[in-house]
Amino acid sequence: MLDSHKINEISNKIREVVGNSPLGDVEKNINALLKSMFTKMELVSREEFDVQAEVLRNTRQKLELLEARLAELEGKSVELAAQQKP
Repeated sequence: MLDSHKINEISNKIREVVGNSPLGDVEKNINALLKSMFTKMELVSREEFDVQAEVLRNTRQKLELLEARLAELEGKSVELAAQQKP
């Protein structure tokens, strides 16, 4: 979800537009409305996104290493099988 700072920033911009109009009562609900909308959209903060991107990079790197190791072991297995055949 977006952090409170971003939500407050958007809220302040809307508050500026509304100004001193009779819509002042709506101002009280803007933060709750925005938080609800962002939650329903399942948005995440940049920080959360960056953390997950790093986790994915690390996982891909580990997968590549494991695939290389598996290929190496399979090659050795084929060699041993060939040596054991009369």
